[in-house]
Amino acid sequence: MANAELNPSSSLADNVAVREVIGWAMYDFANSGYTTVVITAIFNAWFVSGIAGNAPWATFAWTAALSASYLAIMLTAPLIGAWADAHAAKKRVLAWTTVGCIAFTAALALAGPGDVALAVMLIVLSNFFFGTGENVIAAFLPELAHGRALGKVSGWGWSLGYLGGLLSLGACLVWVNHAQSAGQTAAQFVPVTLLITAALFALASLPTFLFLRERAVPIPAAQLQGTLSTAYARVGETLRQAVRYRDLRRFLVCLVFYQAGIQTVIALAAIYAQQALEFSTQDTIVLILVVNVTAAVGAFAFGLAQDRLGHIPTIALTLAGWIAMTLIAWQSEGRGTFWIAANLAGVCLGSSQSAGRALVGYLSPAGRHAEFFGLWGLAVKLSSILGPLTYGAVSWISGGDHRLAMLVTGGFFVIGLIILFSVDVERGRRSATLPVESETGQP
Repeated sequence: MANAELNPSSSLADNVAVREVIGWAMYDFANSGYTTVVITAIFNAWFVSGIAGNAPWATFAWTAALSASYLAIMLTAPLIGAWADAHAAKKRVLAWTTVGCIAFTAALALAGPGDVALAVMLIVLSNFFFGTGENVIAAFLPELAHGRALGKVSGWGWSLGYLGGLLSLGACLVWVNHAQSAGQTAAQFVPVTLLITAALFALASLPTFLFLRERAVPIPAAQLQGTLSTAYARVGETLRQAVRYRDLRRFLVCLVFYQAGIQTVIALAAIYAQQALEFSTQDTIVLILVVNVTAAVGAFAFGLAQDRLGHIPTIALTLAGWIAMTLIAWQSEGRGTFWIAANLAGVCLGSSQSAGRALVGYLSPAGRHAEFFGLWGLAVKLSSILGPLTYGAVSWISGGDHRLAMLVTGGFFVIGLIILFSVDVERGRRSATLPVESETGQP
């Protein structure tokens, strides 16, 4: 049994080679540079300070651009997914989204001081292609791994993603150090970091397209119209089915709130560091590099402890950590205390997201995991609109008070924690294992 656990091939579906799964996981490695450099560490802060010139509405404009892209992803995902399935074209669609994200990431280098409209348009487009590509690459997973090993194989990609983010950010740090020593300004060195990110994405994604196979079979042309026209109807039906499962439904609402806080921290941590604590670009890159390492360690440690602690206590512990993190960041007057807050966020980051995903799987009815994980993805996208947009609105209304916006962000974690305690995991599990016709009463 031990040898089976250590052998990667024992987790794979029939006729799936190890190199194919490596190619699949390398996509997480490739695309993580985009989120790390563009969304989290460098371009977001440059957008507010350099492109928008620290205008009171700058942070709101950034969060509005992200929200527009996430809304577009939510609206188009069912149709794109249905089209890819019907035409057995997931790999083709993945290629389109990859080229789109790489091209528009590189184009961000053209946005200089004052080019707000251009930057907003390019962020919406690049993030749309990024998020759509995330959906498509995830759809390959059930074809690659046995059902009992889906989490394990998914974790391989998750782990490689942290390494990919570190590589891109590390390469950008080397360039920034060189550029600053040569007397260059942010307006000169930030565009090059975007070209570096785009190039690494392109190179690192090559194994995916070389090794990953398309196993789906196209649907006959006569059936295509019905398949595409019912794409949104299936989403609605899944939402109606979720109402039958009280504890799953409550946890999905809980997830929307606490993920709103997480997505806010991911999208705005660098902006907060520069606006509230006057971090330089170099300082911010080093901080995010260290936090990525902390996040990997935290995800690993909580992953080992989760089975012993239980789903609810694990998530509650991470949410308590998130609340503490926002309070420390809000009160921070110096860089030392903010470093503590940022690394606490790192510890909680991977663990809270992986624990939440595991609980959705535990509470989902057998044979319908794909449907309900679709709702999990929908909840995360909704939180990506709710959280950052709230932060941006608060900072704008308050005249640029990022500390107040951070304090409001902490409220999302508090609401999530309150809802979490109303979730009865064992009752939810019993409901998930009952046949539909055996369930009685409405939640």
